Amino acid sequence: MKITFLGTGTSQGIPIIGSTHPVCLSKDPKDKRLRVSVLIEWDKYCYVVDCGPDFRQQMLSNPVDKLDGILFTHEHADHTAGLDDIRPFFFRQGDISIYGHERVLASLSKRFDYIFTTEDKYPGAPSVESNTIQNAPFTIGNLELMPINGMHFKLQVFGFRFKDFAYLTDMKTVEDTEIEKLKGVKVLVVNALRVEPHISHFSLDEALEFINKVKPERAYLTHISHLLGFHETVQNQLPNNVFLAYDNLQITI
Repeated sequence: MKITFLGTGTSQGIPIIGSTHPVCLSKDPKDKRLRVSVLIEWDKYCYVVDCGPDFRQQMLSNPVDKLDGILFTHEHADHTAGLDDIRPFFFRQGDISIYGHERVLASLSKRFDYIFTTEDKYPGAPSVESNTIQNAPFTIGNLELMPINGMHFKLQVFGFRFKDFAYLTDMKTVEDTEIEKLKGVKVLVVNALRVEPHISHFSLDEALEFINKVKPERAYLTHISHLLGFHETVQNQLPNNVFLAYDNLQITI
């Protein structure tokens, strides 16, 4: 299984428009972060988790000529706003499979009604095949996935476990019963927004505490804001098995 971090930034990305913060002015390419998303490939299958406003750029930076589906963690714009850019895949493949909580699919159908409509559909619009997921295992391709339920302030979000790999973003609280689903995972990805506590995201300390509970072989931090600090500085302060993810990083499990 190959994992490509398409984007590792928070909702505004890094650099933030108009910001003079030192991290936003950094020349280190690892400090430049698109909105958060990950590409997962195994056997002949290719899926992405979330489809934010940088989706087109991410697909061009990491050439993908076939997309089997999109898994949505939740409905916020930085995770969904790029849905229209599935058009090239749709024109080649037909309807694109999407997976999400019933609430998320309802939100998408409202915001992208021209994609979901079946009446007087514009011929240039893409179409999707919607799949509702609950907090129970389901199958994509030839792989069974385990959803991991969490809370993003007061909003329910899903993370996903793909065998030995688990991807969680926009988490603030996760019940112990959900953490148990992660036990034995080899590689864990989890959000770490900044050093200071935040109302809806793990801080750095909270992310490290969560990693210590799960005890993966390796862990990667994502959904990072400029307030976490410079990539190189933060990386040098992390435990030996914890890494700051960065855009276009590829790992193999």
